[in-house]
Amino acid sequence: MISIDSSRCTGCKNCDLVCPHRVVEIRDGLAFLAAEDRCIECGACQLNCRQAAISVTKGTGCLVAIARETWLRNRHTSDDSQAQCGCGCG
Repeated sequence: MISIDSSRCTGCKNCDLVCPHRVVEIRDGLAFLAAEDRCIECGACQLNCRQAAISVTKGTGCLVAIARETWLRNRHTSDDSQAQCGCGCG
């Protein structure tokens, strides 16, 4: 689960730059959860927030991403062997 304390956010854009799934965006000068459902709870945004405005509680985000992408990979044809799978958080 991810949450943003907008009272602490300075709009530095670090969270937006490091998020691998474009979950966090800067809107009106502050961090905003643009696509919370895509969050894999990797913690990159939290680790790069100098103001401690972002909190990530690790849970099943990576597992859900891996399961979803594995399911999608199994639906690809053999011509699409270049498809990437996994949550991407390392």
